[in-house]
Amino acid sequence: MSHVAHWKRRSAALSRWLHLYLSMFSFLIVLFFAATGLTLNHADWFTRAVKPTMYKGALDSALLKNADSDASKLAITGYLRRTHGIKSALHDYRVDDSECELSFKGPGYSADVFIDRATGRYQLAETRQGAVAVLNDLHKGRDSGKAWSLVIDVSAVLMTLVSATGLVLIFFLQKHRMAGFMAIGIGALLCVLVYWFLI
Repeated sequence: MSHVAHWKRRSAALSRWLHLYLSMFSFLIVLFFAATGLTLNHADWFTRAVKPTMYKGALDSALLKNADSDASKLAITGYLRRTHGIKSALHDYRVDDSECELSFKGPGYSADVFIDRATGRYQLAETRQGAVAVLNDLHKGRDSGKAWSLVIDVSAVLMTLVSATGLVLIFFLQKHRMAGFMAIGIGALLCVLVYWFLI
């Protein structure tokens, strides 16, 4: 067997192995991004008007005298998290002479708090937009944190590798090579035509 033939066999076997196991490893995450791509593209099918749930309470006004300090910020956010079961990240924290405002955001979730610094009384408006909104925000990586951002990056790399190894495999399938390249070309051409004439 020549070196070229040996190299081709090894390359084909490696590409097949990588394509198979990368596909299996990334199956659920690819399915997730495919399904949520549909729900994002047709968000009006799944979204509904959601009214925020209102809560009232009172904080120790002593915490609000130095509300812009790190210690007070930590104490105020900790109290609100414990009292109202908030798990999402603190998105915004503002303090002025009369009021303290906090905003918590997560996938499909928001909580906005307005605190009167003189009395410690506050109002909290919490909005939960439902499971589909959570999935859509995860797809976009919105308000989902650094860990999920890493998941998206890893998923993108995996999908790229699955596509690349599939493309490499077609070079070694002589009976299906021409049909495979024709299918790739037709798919690419359709995308270009839709973009050029319909967008």
